[in-house]
Amino acid sequence: MLIILLAHIPNNNWALWIPARFGFSDATEMFVFQSGMASAVAFGSTFDRNGPVALIARVAQRIWQIFWAHIAVFITVTAIMVVAGTRYDGVTYVESLNLVPFMQNPGQLLVGLLTLTYVPNYFDILPMYIVILALMPAMILASKIHRFLPFAAMITLWLATQFELTQLPAEPWSDRPWFFDPFGWQLLFFTGFFLMRGTLPAPRFDRRLMGLAVITLIATIPFAWVRFQEMHPFFQMTAARIAPLTDKTDFGLLRFVHFMALCYIAVHLVGKKGSRLRGPAVRVLTVVGQQSLAVFITGIVIAQPIGIALDHAGRTASAEAIGNLTGFGVLIGTAYLLRWFKSSPWKS
Repeated sequence: MLIILLAHIPNNNWALWIPARFGFSDATEMFVFQSGMASAVAFGSTFDRNGPVALIARVAQRIWQIFWAHIAVFITVTAIMVVAGTRYDGVTYVESLNLVPFMQNPGQLLVGLLTLTYVPNYFDILPMYIVILALMPAMILASKIHRFLPFAAMITLWLATQFELTQLPAEPWSDRPWFFDPFGWQLLFFTGFFLMRGTLPAPRFDRRLMGLAVITLIATIPFAWVRFQEMHPFFQMTAARIAPLTDKTDFGLLRFVHFMALCYIAVHLVGKKGSRLRGPAVRVLTVVGQQSLAVFITGIVIAQPIGIALDHAGRTASAEAIGNLTGFGVLIGTAYLLRWFKSSPWKS
C-alpha cells in the first residue's frame, strides 16, 4: 500500500527507489498475489461452510462494493483535478490524467464509466480486480471437479491474453485496451489463491532453489534498472527485445518468474508463519494490510493532492519527504480509523 502511494504521486523522486525500478515485477504483483491469498481465506471458507450459492452471493456483494468504490474514486479525483486548475508548465491537471475527453463529453463517458468500457489508466486496478473476482466461483467449482482443472483454465486464459485475444475496450474513441488485462493477471491472483487453499503445494526450503531465486533477482536488475540501460546499449536493446515477456498489460512470463523468485526469498526470510516479523512497525503494517481496500482507495485519492502540493511548494528533498511521510500517515490513520469503525464501538 505504501509503495503504491509512492508510485502514484506524480513526479515523485521517492518512486525511483521502489521495487519496480530494479525488477520486472512491482507492487501491483504484490497487491494482486496477496489479494488472491486473502480471498482464499475469506471466500474459500464461505464455499467450504455454505456451498456455491453463498459463495456467489458473497463474491457478488464484494464486486458491488468495489464497483462503487471505483466510481467514487473517479469522481473524487476528477473533482480534485478540476479544482486544482493549471500546473506551473501550463498543463491543466485535468489534462495530466487524460480526463479532457470526460469533461468534453460527460454524458456518453459516464455511461462508459458505469459499464467499464471507459477505464482511464489511473483508474484501472479496481476494474481488473472486479473481473478476476467474477472468475473466482468458476475456479473454485473447477477445483472440485478435478484438482488440475482450474490450473488448466488459468494457463489457457493467460495464453489467450499473450495473443491479445482477451482485450477489453478502455475508451470508445480508440482501440486502446485496459492497461491491466484481468485475464492475464488472474494467473497470479489464483496462484496465490490456490497456494493459500493448499490445492497448490508451496515449495519447501531448498538451498539450490534459494540460490536460483537470488540469481534470478540479480540477473534481472541490468534489464530493469534504467541506470544500467544508460550505461551500455546492450542492456537497453535486450530490454526492448524481451519486452513482450515483461509486458505489464498482458502480465508477461518474466514478471511471473521474477515475482515468484521474490516471494520464495521473502517467505523464507521471515521465518515459519512470519516468526521473524516482530515489532511496532510490523503491527502497524499488519493493520494497514487488513484494511487494504480502504487504504488503497485513500492512497489513489491523496496521491494527486500531494503531487499538486509539491508542485506549489517546490520539489525539494525536504518537501518530498514531508509529502510522502504525510501520505504514509494518512494511510495508517485510515487503516486504524476503519478498524475502529468495524469494531462497532457504539455497541459497547
